[in-house]
Amino acid sequence: MIAKINTGSNLYGALAYNQKKVDEGMGKVLATNLVCEPIYGHFSVQGCAADFARWMPSPEHLPTKKPVIHISLNPHPDDKLADNQLADIGREYMERLGYGGQPYLIFKHEDIGRDHIHIVSLRVDCEGKLIKDSFEHKRSKEIIELLL
Repeated sequence: MIAKINTGSNLYGALAYNQKKVDEGMGKVLATNLVCEPIYGHFSVQGCAADFARWMPSPEHLPTKKPVIHISLNPHPDDKLADNQLADIGREYMERLGYGGQPYLIFKHEDIGRDHIHIVSLRVDCEGKLIKDSFEHKRSKEIIELLL
């Protein structure tokens, strides 16, 4: 499995990218954490962004210019994992990386010939503190090895 971690400032863009895959029938939302699930099961970018905003400190209190984290977890092409397995991998990964208490969405993408997941979350907690990101890429690699 390979993990790719991106940070940025555009929460709406990260959500829109993933929701577009869902809307095109090449993806789905597998799991959420601290994000309200819609009554009729159809997520919207606007609704999710508004829900994430509940957790985001005001811009003047942000400790970083890049409060958004967008992670892609790509299993080996030979690994055929069920949706519940992919969701469990995503949850465990977020917990071990230190984001288990953060709001996040786990999306499954089926657009490149192999299933993989994307996770959108916040790097800043509701008190305005940056989630510990020291050696994040190294820790991510170690977590991936444990999850396999």
